Amino acid sequence: MNSIDIRLGIISALPEEQAGLIEHMQHAQSIPRGMRDFITGKLWGVSSVCVVSRIGKVAAAATATTLIERFNVTHIVFTGVAGGADGDVRVGDIVVANGLLQHDMDASPLFPRFEVPLTGLSWFAADLSLTTQLKHAAQQFLLQDFMQEINDADRAEFKLKTPRLHCGLIASGDEFIDCDIKLSSLKQHLPALLAVEMEGAAVAQVCHEFGVPFAVVRTISDDANGDAAINFTRFIEQVARCYARNILRRFCASLAR
Repeated sequence: MNSIDIRLGIISALPEEQAGLIEHMQHAQSIPRGMRDFITGKLWGVSSVCVVSRIGKVAAAATATTLIERFNVTHIVFTGVAGGADGDVRVGDIVVANGLLQHDMDASPLFPRFEVPLTGLSWFAADLSLTTQLKHAAQQFLLQDFMQEINDADRAEFKLKTPRLHCGLIASGDEFIDCDIKLSSLKQHLPALLAVEMEGAAVAQVCHEFGVPFAVVRTISDDANGDAAINFTRFIEQVARCYARNILRRFCASLAR
Protein backbone atom coordinates (compact mmCIF):
# COMPACT_ATOMS: atom_id res chain seq x y z
CA MET A 1 0.00 0.00 0.00
CA ASN A 2 1.53 3.30 -1.10
CA SER A 3 0.83 6.25 1.22
CA ILE A 4 0.89 8.58 -1.82
CA ASP A 5 -2.37 6.96 -2.96
CA ILE A 6 -4.00 7.08 0.48
CA ARG A 7 -6.27 9.74 1.91
CA LEU A 8 -7.25 8.43 5.31
CA GLY A 9 -10.51 9.36 7.00
CA ILE A 10 -10.42 9.03 10.79
CA ILE A 11 -13.70 9.12 12.69
CA SER A 12 -14.43 9.26 16.41
CA ALA A 13 -17.73 9.83 18.16
CA LEU A 14 -16.45 12.26 20.81
CA PRO A 15 -13.92 15.13 20.70
CA GLU A 16 -11.91 13.67 23.58
CA GLU A 17 -11.27 10.52 21.54
CA GLN A 18 -9.52 12.53 18.81
CA ALA A 19 -7.84 15.31 20.76
CA GLY A 20 -4.50 13.52 20.82
CA LEU A 21 -4.58 13.12 17.03
CA ILE A 22 -5.41 16.71 16.14
CA GLU A 23 -2.51 17.93 18.27
CA HIS A 24 -0.10 16.04 15.99
CA MET A 25 -1.63 16.94 12.63
CA GLN A 26 0.63 18.98 10.34
CA HIS A 27 -0.78 21.77 8.15
CA ALA A 28 -4.14 21.34 9.85
CA GLN A 29 -7.08 23.11 8.24
CA SER A 30 -10.64 23.02 9.54
CA ILE A 31 -13.43 22.81 6.98
CA PRO A 32 -17.03 22.98 8.26
CA ARG A 33 -19.56 20.71 6.61
CA GLY A 34 -22.89 19.35 7.81
CA MET A 35 -22.50 20.73 11.35
CA ARG A 36 -19.10 19.08 11.70
CA ASP A 37 -15.52 20.30 11.47
CA PHE A 38 -13.40 18.19 9.13
CA ILE A 39 -9.71 18.69 9.95
CA THR A 40 -7.46 18.04 6.98
CA GLY A 41 -3.69 17.72 7.05
CA LYS A 42 -0.98 15.12 7.49
CA LEU A 43 -0.72 12.64 10.32
CA TRP A 44 2.67 11.03 10.62
CA GLY A 45 3.23 11.30 6.88
CA VAL A 46 -0.25 10.24 5.75
CA SER A 47 -2.77 12.60 4.14
CA SER A 48 -5.69 12.49 6.56
CA VAL A 49 -9.08 13.95 7.43
CA CYS A 50 -10.11 13.77 11.09
CA VAL A 51 -13.69 14.34 12.16
CA VAL A 52 -15.91 13.91 15.20
CA SER A 53 -19.13 12.23 14.08
CA ARG A 54 -21.10 12.60 17.33
CA ILE A 55 -22.83 9.61 18.90
CA GLY A 56 -25.14 7.22 17.06
CA LYS A 57 -25.52 5.35 13.80
CA VAL A 58 -27.15 8.11 11.75
CA ALA A 59 -24.49 10.62 12.77
CA ALA A 60 -21.73 8.12 11.96
CA ALA A 61 -23.24 7.22 8.57
CA ALA A 62 -23.63 10.86 7.57
CA THR A 63 -20.03 11.53 8.57
CA ALA A 64 -18.63 8.56 6.65
CA THR A 65 -20.62 9.51 3.55
CA THR A 66 -19.34 13.08 3.68
CA LEU A 67 -15.75 11.87 4.05
CA ILE A 68 -16.14 9.77 0.92
CA GLU A 69 -18.21 12.11 -1.25
CA ARG A 70 -16.85 15.53 -0.23
CA PHE A 71 -13.31 14.81 0.98
CA ASN A 72 -12.45 11.90 -1.33
CA VAL A 73 -10.98 9.66 1.35
CA THR A 74 -9.78 6.30 0.13
CA HIS A 75 -9.79 4.47 3.47
CA ILE A 76 -11.62 4.97 6.76
CA VAL A 77 -10.67 4.06 10.33
CA PHE A 78 -12.99 4.47 13.31
CA THR A 79 -11.30 4.82 16.69
CA GLY A 80 -12.99 5.23 20.05
CA VAL A 81 -14.27 3.37 23.09
CA ALA A 82 -16.71 0.50 23.54
CA GLY A 83 -18.26 -1.69 26.19
CA GLY A 84 -16.88 -5.15 26.66
CA ALA A 85 -19.30 -7.95 25.76
CA ASP A 86 -17.31 -11.05 26.63
CA GLY A 87 -15.86 -12.42 29.83
CA ASP A 88 -12.35 -12.39 28.38
CA VAL A 89 -12.60 -8.72 27.32
CA ARG A 90 -11.78 -6.30 30.13
CA VAL A 91 -11.45 -2.58 30.70
CA GLY A 92 -8.28 -1.35 28.99
CA ASP A 93 -8.24 -4.13 26.40
CA ILE A 94 -8.33 -3.32 22.69
CA VAL A 95 -10.78 -4.85 20.23
CA VAL A 96 -10.11 -4.63 16.50
CA ALA A 97 -13.18 -5.61 14.48
CA ASN A 98 -13.07 -8.34 11.87
CA GLY A 99 -16.75 -7.66 11.25
CA LEU A 100 -19.60 -5.48 12.48
CA LEU A 101 -23.38 -5.74 12.65
CA GLN A 102 -26.27 -3.62 13.91
CA HIS A 103 -27.65 -5.35 16.98
CA ASP A 104 -30.86 -3.28 16.87
CA MET A 105 -31.62 -4.06 13.21
CA ASP A 106 -34.70 -6.27 13.14
CA ALA A 107 -36.97 -6.21 10.07
CA SER A 108 -38.36 -9.67 10.76
CA PRO A 109 -40.39 -11.43 9.55
CA LEU A 110 -39.64 -9.71 6.24
CA PHE A 111 -35.90 -10.31 6.70
CA PRO A 112 -33.85 -12.31 9.21
CA ARG A 113 -32.95 -10.52 12.44
CA PHE A 114 -29.77 -8.39 12.09
CA GLU A 115 -29.89 -8.49 8.28
CA VAL A 116 -29.83 -5.06 6.63
CA PRO A 117 -32.80 -5.14 4.24
CA LEU A 118 -32.03 -5.44 0.52
CA THR A 119 -28.32 -6.08 1.10
CA GLY A 120 -28.46 -9.75 2.05
CA LEU A 121 -25.93 -8.98 4.77
CA SER A 122 -25.98 -8.73 8.53
CA TRP A 123 -22.21 -8.88 9.05
CA PHE A 124 -20.00 -6.34 7.27
CA ALA A 125 -16.41 -7.55 7.10
CA ALA A 126 -13.61 -5.11 7.85
CA ASP A 127 -10.82 -4.75 5.28
CA LEU A 128 -8.28 -7.50 5.92
CA SER A 129 -5.16 -5.46 5.10
CA LEU A 130 -6.15 -2.44 7.21
CA THR A 131 -7.27 -4.70 10.05
CA THR A 132 -3.99 -6.59 10.03
CA GLN A 133 -1.99 -3.35 10.19
CA LEU A 134 -4.25 -1.97 12.90
CA LYS A 135 -3.86 -5.14 14.97
CA HIS A 136 -0.08 -4.93 14.65
CA ALA A 137 -0.09 -1.26 15.67
CA ALA A 138 -2.28 -2.03 18.69
CA GLN A 139 -0.10 -4.94 19.77
CA GLN A 140 3.05 -2.83 19.49
CA PHE A 141 1.41 -0.12 21.57
CA LEU A 142 0.58 -2.59 24.32
CA LEU A 143 4.07 -4.10 24.27
CA GLN A 144 6.16 -0.95 23.88
CA ASP A 145 4.16 2.16 24.81
CA PHE A 146 1.51 1.27 27.36
CA MET A 147 3.60 1.44 30.53
CA GLN A 148 5.13 4.80 29.54
CA GLU A 149 1.94 6.41 28.23
CA ILE A 150 -0.50 5.41 31.00
CA ASN A 151 0.72 6.57 34.39
CA ASP A 152 0.65 4.57 37.61
CA ALA A 153 -2.34 6.45 39.06
CA ASP A 154 -4.53 5.85 36.00
CA ARG A 155 -3.49 2.20 35.76
CA ALA A 156 -4.47 1.75 39.40
CA GLU A 157 -7.75 3.68 39.15
CA PHE A 158 -9.01 1.71 36.17
CA LYS A 159 -7.36 -1.57 37.20
CA LEU A 160 -5.29 -1.76 34.03
CA LYS A 161 -2.84 -4.58 34.65
CA THR A 162 -1.94 -6.37 31.43
CA PRO A 163 -4.30 -5.18 28.68
CA ARG A 164 -4.79 -7.55 25.77
CA LEU A 165 -5.65 -7.32 22.10
CA HIS A 166 -8.71 -9.07 20.68
CA CYS A 167 -10.07 -9.36 17.15
CA GLY A 168 -13.65 -10.28 16.39
CA LEU A 169 -17.25 -9.16 16.19
CA ILE A 170 -18.34 -5.68 17.29
CA ALA A 171 -22.03 -4.79 17.36
CA SER A 172 -23.53 -1.29 17.09
CA GLY A 173 -26.89 0.09 18.10
CA ASP A 174 -28.60 3.32 19.03
CA GLU A 175 -28.64 2.34 22.68
CA PHE A 176 -26.02 2.64 25.41
CA ILE A 177 -25.78 -0.89 26.79
CA ASP A 178 -25.43 -0.66 30.56
CA CYS A 179 -27.48 -3.62 31.75
CA ASP A 180 -26.44 -7.23 32.26
CA ILE A 181 -29.85 -8.45 31.11
CA LYS A 182 -29.57 -6.63 27.76
CA LEU A 183 -26.02 -7.82 27.26
CA SER A 184 -26.91 -11.43 28.10
CA SER A 185 -29.72 -11.31 25.56
CA LEU A 186 -27.35 -10.10 22.87
CA LYS A 187 -24.81 -12.80 23.73
CA GLN A 188 -27.48 -15.48 23.36
CA HIS A 189 -28.03 -14.42 19.78
CA LEU A 190 -24.40 -13.45 19.09
CA PRO A 191 -22.08 -15.76 21.06
CA ALA A 192 -18.98 -14.42 19.28
CA LEU A 193 -19.70 -10.80 20.28
CA LEU A 194 -16.71 -9.04 21.86
CA ALA A 195 -17.80 -5.40 22.19
CA VAL A 196 -20.78 -3.08 21.84
CA GLU A 197 -20.86 0.56 20.72
CA MET A 198 -23.05 2.97 18.75
CA GLU A 199 -21.39 3.79 15.41
CA GLY A 200 -19.08 1.25 13.81
CA ALA A 201 -21.58 -0.91 11.93
CA ALA A 202 -23.14 2.16 10.31
CA VAL A 203 -19.73 3.22 9.03
CA ALA A 204 -19.15 -0.36 7.87
CA GLN A 205 -22.36 -0.37 5.83
CA VAL A 206 -21.57 2.98 4.19
CA CYS A 207 -18.05 1.83 3.33
CA HIS A 208 -19.39 -1.43 1.93
CA GLU A 209 -21.86 0.39 -0.31
CA PHE A 210 -19.23 2.84 -1.57
CA GLY A 211 -16.47 0.24 -1.90
CA VAL A 212 -14.15 1.98 0.58
CA PRO A 213 -11.86 -0.17 2.77
CA PHE A 214 -12.41 0.39 6.49
CA ALA A 215 -11.27 -0.78 9.90
CA VAL A 216 -12.49 -0.23 13.45
CA VAL A 217 -10.48 -0.19 16.68
CA ARG A 218 -12.07 0.22 20.10
CA THR A 219 -10.61 0.65 23.57
CA ILE A 220 -12.76 -1.06 26.18
CA SER A 221 -13.95 1.57 28.66
CA ASP A 222 -16.49 -0.49 30.61
CA ASP A 223 -18.16 -3.86 30.92
CA ALA A 224 -21.52 -2.74 29.43
CA ASN A 225 -23.19 -3.26 32.81
CA GLY A 226 -24.72 -1.07 35.51
CA ASP A 227 -21.36 0.60 36.22
CA ALA A 228 -20.74 1.50 32.58
CA ALA A 229 -21.15 5.26 33.02
CA ILE A 230 -18.89 5.55 36.07
CA ASN A 231 -15.74 7.60 35.29
CA PHE A 232 -16.52 7.25 31.57
CA THR A 233 -15.36 10.78 30.67
CA ARG A 234 -12.23 10.52 32.79
CA PHE A 235 -11.33 7.20 31.16
CA ILE A 236 -11.60 8.76 27.69
CA GLU A 237 -9.51 11.79 28.65
CA GLN A 238 -6.82 9.96 30.61
CA VAL A 239 -6.61 6.59 28.88
CA ALA A 240 -8.48 6.20 25.59
CA ARG A 241 -7.02 9.29 23.93
CA CYS A 242 -3.51 7.96 24.66
CA TYR A 243 -4.42 4.61 23.17
CA ALA A 244 -5.83 6.25 20.03
CA ARG A 245 -2.88 8.57 19.53
CA ASN A 246 -0.26 5.87 19.82
CA ILE A 247 -2.10 3.18 17.87
CA LEU A 248 -2.81 5.61 15.00
CA ARG A 249 0.79 6.86 15.12
CA ARG A 250 2.06 3.34 14.58
CA PHE A 251 -0.68 2.58 12.05
CA CYS A 252 0.10 5.67 9.96
CA ALA A 253 3.81 4.87 10.11
CA SER A 254 3.07 1.45 8.60
CA LEU A 255 1.04 3.08 5.80
CA ALA A 256 3.77 5.61 5.10
CA ARG A 257 6.49 3.01 4.56
